[in-house]
Amino acid sequence: MALWGGRFAAGSSNMFRQVNDSLPFDQAMAAQDMEGSIVWSRALAKAGVLTSEEQQQLEAALSELKAQAEAGEIDFNASGEEDIHSFVEAALIDKLGDVGRKLHTGRSRNDQVATDFRLWCRTHIESLKTDVTAVVRSLLHTASRHQQAIIPGYTHLQRAQPIRFPHWCLAYVEMFKRDLSRLNDLHARMNQCPLGSGALAGTTYPVDRHEIAEQLGFTSPCLNSLDAVSDRDFVLELLFTASTSMMHLSRLAEDLIFYNSGEAGFLQLGDSVTSGSSLMPQKKNPDALELLRGKCGRVFGHLQALLVTMKGLPLAYNKDMQEDKEGAFDAVNQWHCCLCIACEVLDSLALNEERCRIAAAQGYSNATELADYLVGKGIPFRTAHDISGQVVLLALEHNAPIEDLSLEQLQSVCSDIDEDVYPVLQLEYGVDKRNILGGTSAETVTKALYQELENMDKLG
Repeated sequence: MALWGGRFAAGSSNMFRQVNDSLPFDQAMAAQDMEGSIVWSRALAKAGVLTSEEQQQLEAALSELKAQAEAGEIDFNASGEEDIHSFVEAALIDKLGDVGRKLHTGRSRNDQVATDFRLWCRTHIESLKTDVTAVVRSLLHTASRHQQAIIPGYTHLQRAQPIRFPHWCLAYVEMFKRDLSRLNDLHARMNQCPLGSGALAGTTYPVDRHEIAEQLGFTSPCLNSLDAVSDRDFVLELLFTASTSMMHLSRLAEDLIFYNSGEAGFLQLGDSVTSGSSLMPQKKNPDALELLRGKCGRVFGHLQALLVTMKGLPLAYNKDMQEDKEGAFDAVNQWHCCLCIACEVLDSLALNEERCRIAAAQGYSNATELADYLVGKGIPFRTAHDISGQVVLLALEHNAPIEDLSLEQLQSVCSDIDEDVYPVLQLEYGVDKRNILGGTSAETVTKALYQELENMDKLG
């Protein structure tokens, strides 16, 4: 049943219906459409459009239909309806006759779909916050299992300075905490109700939009009817937040793929998140992580597609905006799945602490400690930097780490170097010397880890 057929003498072509009909995907908003319709029926009754009995009939029928939809008992696609809105209205008319025909009074599909979509996004924002929080928990528990482990820190994918493994975990915790913050900000910004805005100019019926918004759990009604029906900033923000978080997952995946490689050998991934080769029996491939990395392009694409769709649209509603949903539905689903897989990967990994320690000590990562040591002897840092670089060249010439050079060799570069340099060149010294907020010392990292664990406990 089309909601607009009266002005047309002929029906739509099959090809047009294939392009136009949205029920195959917007049925995902069935519960939200019925929830909004229940509140709209109450508003119409209060405005004198429906009798109390009619409103009760509509609410009972909508509640029954909503329960069936949530239980998976409805085959939407078999109905042949254009969209979820026409499906619900046809079901009400079939059950209640003319009473069902009254529900759409004063309402447009424009404010209806805008309300449904906001309700859908709001529901998924809450579930996604749970998913992101789960990744934070997995990172913290992974860090807790290896609190004393030291790994190489990298810049330009070259060994730079050693860090504690929990410090690496906590870096990703910070990223995902920002994702949670973005979801909270999005919830606050998008939680306005379009219902009552009509097609674009509002409605002539005296409905109480503040009460409608309150009953649907919105903070307030949208203030401008034109903007209310044509705004999709909330979808763009959701897609941006999804894209940013997927980028964080991809960076995490890239680190772990490298750490898992034969060249690094810092960790092993569990069998449950890896696969083998059809030809090479020895292979254990990090497929879950590669898929996390690969699915970024898919989610990024949905954001870009909607930006391009929206950039040239005049006010108010245009049918182009029907393209907002499939991408958002898919992006949210992919993000959810990737967050869940990330938890499984983190929970499965086993760190080879000894291999990590050996790697952290290599690459002359203590050259900065030598420069700082010389600063302590009164040498300007830039001069100390040059001297430390010359010592690295000497160590390379002898194919030895700095700490294995004799005092005589070290003093051939700088006479200010003395026996007290050797403790400075040890692995733990450089790591624990950075005993400052955000640093890598055992004290600082442990304090940060337990603070985050305590914050998680408060969340329940």
